[in-house]
Amino acid sequence: MPLEDAIGPHPTDLAIGARIRLRRKSLGISQGALAERIGVTFQQVQKYERGANRVSGSTLVAVAAALETTVGWLVGEESPAGGDAEAVLALLAAPGAQELLEAFAAIRRGSARHALITLTREMAEHVGA
Repeated sequence: MPLEDAIGPHPTDLAIGARIRLRRKSLGISQGALAERIGVTFQQVQKYERGANRVSGSTLVAVAAALETTVGWLVGEESPAGGDAEAVLALLAAPGAQELLEAFAAIRRGSARHALITLTREMAEHVGA
């Protein structure tokens, strides 16, 4: 077994999973609905999105079709915003990141958003690593 497999998911698998999740959620498709469209269980979709299981070539083509995108976008070859988009996708791969961003965007008061940013930075500094 390669050492990378023993340590955790490969960064490429994590990135592909993050793109699948991002696109699925942006279209408002549930994991179960995506699973049905591509012929797997919703648990398998969860594993793909976490990067725990690698997506085969044929499944990647099916996922791209189901999510109305291209295989190139899912694997990171088509990125209109360049490196910045890759950095954002990497951050969104963290569990709960997209939900946190959605909740943050719903906060109307700028002072409340600023307070949340300050709190989050403090927590990352003192609790983080």
